Amino acid sequence: MRVNGRYTDKPRPEIIIDTISPKPPSRTLVRRWLPPLVGGVVALALIFWLYRDLDFGRFLTGLREAHLGWVLMLTGTILLEQVANGWKWRQILHDVKPVRTLRLTGALLAGYGANVLVPLGISPLVRSWLIARMEDLKMGTVLSTTIIARFIDGVVFALFAGLVAMAGKVPQVSGNLELGLAVAGAINFVLFGGLLWALFRFRTLLAQDGPLICRLFDWVAKWFRANGAQLRGSLCDGVVWPKARRHRLNVLLGAVAAKVISATHYVWAGLAVGIVLAPFDYLFLMVFAGFSLVLTRFIRVPGGFVIGSEFAFNLLGVPEEQALLMILFNWMISIIVVVGGGLIVLWQSGLDIRNRHQEIVHAGQ
Repeated sequence: MRVNGRYTDKPRPEIIIDTISPKPPSRTLVRRWLPPLVGGVVALALIFWLYRDLDFGRFLTGLREAHLGWVLMLTGTILLEQVANGWKWRQILHDVKPVRTLRLTGALLAGYGANVLVPLGISPLVRSWLIARMEDLKMGTVLSTTIIARFIDGVVFALFAGLVAMAGKVPQVSGNLELGLAVAGAINFVLFGGLLWALFRFRTLLAQDGPLICRLFDWVAKWFRANGAQLRGSLCDGVVWPKARRHRLNVLLGAVAAKVISATHYVWAGLAVGIVLAPFDYLFLMVFAGFSLVLTRFIRVPGGFVIGSEFAFNLLGVPEEQALLMILFNWMISIIVVVGGGLIVLWQSGLDIRNRHQEIVHAGQ
């Protein structure tokens, strides 16, 4: 087998992304980097405005006195959330091929790690490619199961948003925040529920060669030097719903469990700095920060989790110093555990990530 110009007897899993290419023109550089640069400036301005009255001395005192045991509990639950997501993915993938939960969890972490190396939203491609290589499956088939998992997460998140809105525990501010959360949750439910329905309703249509949408798909696939018909077939093979009732129930249980565990992150971070809130406040924090993260990604402003969490803490009346500590504990430990763990998985898997994803596309054939 030839790998990077050398011959070796041992096959090596590898994603080759980019070869030598000429530098893009100045217009391309401006178009690529100006939006994230502007978004970063806006994010920094918002963060400085939110923390303009921060007492840095109290912040440092709170940091020194933080309870290490609760910080370790936070670390464990952040990792447990990813295990729950891996277990949920296992239930969806079961009828294609049973795969161990820890292997799927490692692939999830690898996807997050790849997003740090190549911030182009390639995490679903990387985790699908990795499982496909390990389990001798087609990448398109595995990719479809990750899409199903994402749509189910969107539906479950919408249900949590509706629960928070209907419970009447939302902080009272100018305007109707409860109505806003209810409307956003309804939109989320209709969007992801509709996509999930369309995915199963039209999966047989995608496998045919005649329809216009299939011809357009094949035409786009040619740009990436992929076989459109084979790629469509592998994608359709992954549009599956578990036949066993137990696995179908486990999909929903896994999605709900992951959200509940996510809501507890601020429980442990708060206990570390002496803050205790009402149970529905933690659900409100998860929903509000989640919507803020989606919105800021859409408008290309980074730091949505930090900004949304601080707005929510401000509405709940949590002092700025403790709120910032809770946010930083959650954010930094997530980076260390999730992204750091993902980079370790990538390194152990021998993935070579550069600048082009031709190998990923061809792996779907």
